[in-house]
Amino acid sequence: MKQFSDLISTIEITNKTNAKIDALVNYFDTAPDKDKLWLIALFTGKRPSRPVKTSLMKEWCMEITNLPEWLFLESYSSVGDLGETMALLLPNNSSHLDLSLSEWMTELKALKPKSDDEKKAFVLEAWSGLGQQERLIFNKLIGGSFRIGVSKKTLVNALAKLTGIDANQLMHSIIGHWDIDSITFEELIHGQHINYDNSKPYPFCLAYALEKELPDLGEPKDWFVEQKWDGIRGQIVKRNDEVYIWSRGEELVTQQFPELVEAMSNFNDDFVIDGEILAIKDSAVLLFNDLQKRLNRKNVTKKLLEEVPIGFYAYDILEFNGEDIREKPFAERRQVLELLFGLMALPSHVKLSHLVNFKKWEDLYRIRANSRTINSEGLMLKQKASPYHTGRKKGDWWKWKVDPLTIDAVMIYAQKGSGRRSSKYTDYTFAVKKDDALVTIAKAYSGLTDQEITEISKWVNKNAIEKFGPVRTVKPELIFEIAFEGIALSNRHKSGVALRFPRISRWRRDKPVDEIDTIESVKQLITAS
Repeated sequence: MKQFSDLISTIEITNKTNAKIDALVNYFDTAPDKDKLWLIALFTGKRPSRPVKTSLMKEWCMEITNLPEWLFLESYSSVGDLGETMALLLPNNSSHLDLSLSEWMTELKALKPKSDDEKKAFVLEAWSGLGQQERLIFNKLIGGSFRIGVSKKTLVNALAKLTGIDANQLMHSIIGHWDIDSITFEELIHGQHINYDNSKPYPFCLAYALEKELPDLGEPKDWFVEQKWDGIRGQIVKRNDEVYIWSRGEELVTQQFPELVEAMSNFNDDFVIDGEILAIKDSAVLLFNDLQKRLNRKNVTKKLLEEVPIGFYAYDILEFNGEDIREKPFAERRQVLELLFGLMALPSHVKLSHLVNFKKWEDLYRIRANSRTINSEGLMLKQKASPYHTGRKKGDWWKWKVDPLTIDAVMIYAQKGSGRRSSKYTDYTFAVKKDDALVTIAKAYSGLTDQEITEISKWVNKNAIEKFGPVRTVKPELIFEIAFEGIALSNRHKSGVALRFPRISRWRRDKPVDEIDTIESVKQLITAS
């Protein structure tokens, strides 16, 4: 456990991705194979279910420390993490347990069906045999709150650096189906449980935000223009009668979208297509808020398939019947894509991306301005002669998004951040008026300078009204302009609406509270957009 604990400590004290990768490489280079497998499982969401209720752990901790509940809760409020609070409050270990990560995880899996008394005896023995940092990791493992600042991509990049294996192949290997008890580390990373040749994607071609005037791009006839849809960018790979779907985040998401797998399986040809995964119903693109209901689902129910059907708008084709055609001009690739789609009677939810009809640059201003009426984010401008680049190359592809929507709201809650910002209030909840009361409308944590964050933190310390764990209720006095990309009605939110990508645009020091937006004015943006 100490080796794993040291790794977590190293990762948590840095925000540099390369430092995290180096720490992971060192762990994979020195840890036992079974521990390596468990690290991969934990970091990719393949952890066993929680064996002990956190309420019981809290009760046992208070019993050992003889702390009243109010003092425990006050400590929890200051620390902000239950596992860390217990690790700090418990007395120093009186013995030393030297179990590996895999041995601890085996014990925890076996603990699930046992009685509360047996669970208590196990947890108390562990607490007494672990140092403070190792105890913290143990609490996180047993309590079900194991969240560390390492993305799947960072994990994969570390494995790629260690082994020299292609990162996409590693992603397919560790995201695919595997059982920790019946596979070795070498078998896993070399993908002996998958056929990577059939699923291999290409690096995505990405666009820059438009930073020129349209006439500076040259002649309109040299450009294709499409709508920029607000969905999940994806590559659909069909080879040898197998279909795979990759997200732009280089994650394999095939199982989340069975209707796309079925539609693409009907093609006779093999291909790799780039496009947008969208929620589409009655031939209309739904809001991203609807699409979110389908994301990261291990099991897609029949009801969910009917409520939020998924579609795909094809933008580009990168490979056709085994030939890599990325270096061909986009105009030629588009012809291949049109030919492919013209050969099949496709379902209504799988479409070729529509090319915007325009003759002069001025035509695009009106089209872009109306984008939100069809739930589009704006326009994509692509040079007809451009190849399909790896990553970003300035000049060939541009994204021209509509201006964000904005409202004025008042801060009502503040919460401290994590890492280097753990001493300051950086996460805020905002509200608008509803009759004579306030109703929460959004959470945001970006858009302020360090100086503004410091100023707000001092203000929160002086103006906090109530405490709820790490959250402070504050006097409704600070007004902020909140910018966001989209808005939709939502039964999941108390306000009845959900904002897309809310962030702080500016601090409205010039505005009194009685001039903030009302929930009625916010809802008007739904029809206006």
